[in-house]
Amino acid sequence: MMRAVLIASVALAGCTPALADHHVEAVSAAVPAAQLPPLYAAEVERARSFVDGMMAQGVVVPVPSDPGGGFTHEQHKRNYRAIYLAGQLYSVTGEAKYRDYVRDMLLAYAELYPTLGDHPAKANQNVGRLFWQVLNDAVWLVHSIQGYGDIRDTLTASERQHIDHQVFRRAAHFLSVESEATFDRIHNHATWATAGVGMTGYLLDDTDMVDRALLGSDKSGETGFLRQTELLFSPDGYYTEGPYYQRYALMPFMVFADSIAKNDPARRIFEHRDGILLKALQTTIQLTYGGYFFPFNDAIRDKSLNTDELYHGVAIAYAETRDPGLLAIADWQDRTILTEDGLALSRDLAGGKARAFPFRSLLLSDGPDGDRGAVAILRHGDGPNHTALVAKNASQGMGHGHFDKLSWQLYDNGNEIVRDYGAARFLNIVAKAGGRYLPENESWAKQTIAHNALVVDETSHFGGDRRLADTSVPTQLYFSDAQDLQVTSARIDSAYPEKSITMLRTLALLDVDGLDAPIIVDVLKASGEGDHRFDLPLHYSGHIMETGFEVARNLAGRPVLGTDDGYQHIWVDGAASPSGDTGFLTWILDGRFYTYRFVPQLGGEVILGESGANDPDFNLRREPLVIQRVDGHSSAHFVSLLESHGLYDGAAEQTVGSRSQIASLRHEVANGYDLVIVETKSGRRTALAMSYSDDPAQTHTAMIDGREVRWTGFAARIALD
Repeated sequence: MMRAVLIASVALAGCTPALADHHVEAVSAAVPAAQLPPLYAAEVERARSFVDGMMAQGVVVPVPSDPGGGFTHEQHKRNYRAIYLAGQLYSVTGEAKYRDYVRDMLLAYAELYPTLGDHPAKANQNVGRLFWQVLNDAVWLVHSIQGYGDIRDTLTASERQHIDHQVFRRAAHFLSVESEATFDRIHNHATWATAGVGMTGYLLDDTDMVDRALLGSDKSGETGFLRQTELLFSPDGYYTEGPYYQRYALMPFMVFADSIAKNDPARRIFEHRDGILLKALQTTIQLTYGGYFFPFNDAIRDKSLNTDELYHGVAIAYAETRDPGLLAIADWQDRTILTEDGLALSRDLAGGKARAFPFRSLLLSDGPDGDRGAVAILRHGDGPNHTALVAKNASQGMGHGHFDKLSWQLYDNGNEIVRDYGAARFLNIVAKAGGRYLPENESWAKQTIAHNALVVDETSHFGGDRRLADTSVPTQLYFSDAQDLQVTSARIDSAYPEKSITMLRTLALLDVDGLDAPIIVDVLKASGEGDHRFDLPLHYSGHIMETGFEVARNLAGRPVLGTDDGYQHIWVDGAASPSGDTGFLTWILDGRFYTYRFVPQLGGEVILGESGANDPDFNLRREPLVIQRVDGHSSAHFVSLLESHGLYDGAAEQTVGSRSQIASLRHEVANGYDLVIVETKSGRRTALAMSYSDDPAQTHTAMIDGREVRWTGFAARIALD
């Protein structure tokens, strides 16, 4: 039976001093509801609805017992949200009931917290007190200290002392002293911990606590919040664990920075390291499509800009910059925060000052010095249906990284077309391993074959060894966002060190004469010592319409592709050996057709499959993939393209352009150059010529169909007709 203590506010009357009739002078700044801008007014009502509902249940502070998703876990999460929002509501409205609720809740925690030891549901994470992992305790502190700050000055001296010492000083000590190993990490868990401890220090006027938060437990500056801003972000504001964790870490970075700016403005925190935190906020938004984060590494796919971290980040950044593009993001979110920053944002949004956020093509370096690879984003068009290609040429991403060097994703028409699996996890769903990462996160989601990345000998990059992977990064060779040819290219020669495999991948958005939209060209070259099996998967969204090749189907039963490194999770639907111009398949998604076309290689094979094999607990999503396979060679040269075309309107029973408009795809090698020739069915030909030269002024020449072509630089688009 679950053990819990349900503490109602009336139960505290006998053990706490009576509260004097305090009416906060500071609340004189409160604005009448009728004068609040619509976004802010809606936020006030949303907060009222939640907090009033919590107040109706009384103060419920259970003895911790459950992992993520369980009753006690979720109740303590609701509690810190209620403390935070009720404090804000008191500041905004001046209604004493909200102050009283925060007071009573924290007095209940003052009775509980001193009795706690290690959480009983501790697992392989650093253990917490209120929660199964210390991270959640830090999140509790970041929220609760803000709510407390809104009402602390209205309490009696004895109430303040009781809450200060029995709740917040104990919580800060637990995070910064008892959990020193976590506190001094360069990691998002430490960001939350340092933020909570630092904000507590400012509120309690404890300089020692603030210094430990800013400079690490030994105050040397080798760890701590300031060092995290220097080591966790690249100069472009990219967070090494990827967009999902960048979003998560952003809240403590921005909220604590805002506290630093208000309490210690001389530090000029938002100017630190060339304004890195404001860059990081902008970069976080750029790492989205349709509001959703690119889901590489350990990402929960349904996370979007509609998240509490970004409500705070956008409001705080807007207060610092007055960037009208951030107003457009707030308008999309339709949310803000109940602070002065949120009020200023809401007023300017209501005043018509918003401008479209400038989503664009860009290269984001990885690593604190910008030399640990990169993430390239190539965008074409505007609005929610634009095209976005994402090339992940970044570092491993620490413990949350996947073995997916030189992988890529594609978005078009408002959808994810070429997919990344993200994490195998059902966050906070008790039935799924208590909401923790599932075993399949290791056996499938992290493995190379689960990504759009080259696999050699059915073995994941770095043998699936994270420590080895952390030592090596791709080299970003080239990036261009030119109007008719956007290109990203990268190389890595350390993913298979024992095999001496070198991989070079170039991805391009290429304008082709005669087509309405650019195509994606993918050229991947791999070579090594000895003979190998090369597998290049493509994970796509949609339903197959046709293939250019005959498929030997497995109708009676589906075999499994392999035994390890993710191959054990792939069912094989069929296989084929295309030749000539038969190397293509077309699928449909959301009324749009997509044709994946590739140059067949001698002795090559195509495998059509689906994820979900060897999954007894139904933990994996069933998603299709196609694999190009080359066996028994020392090198392989994969040349592919992806074309979007046509439309299907089921309501009108209308189909237009369901067949590819491309007649052929050819690849030639001349003078060490790669030449990709695309011919449309109307007979027009366009070439992508690649010299791989880092000299933008150098001229290159080659012969295509008896015609000499010239270009300069790394790559060029050449119209042949």
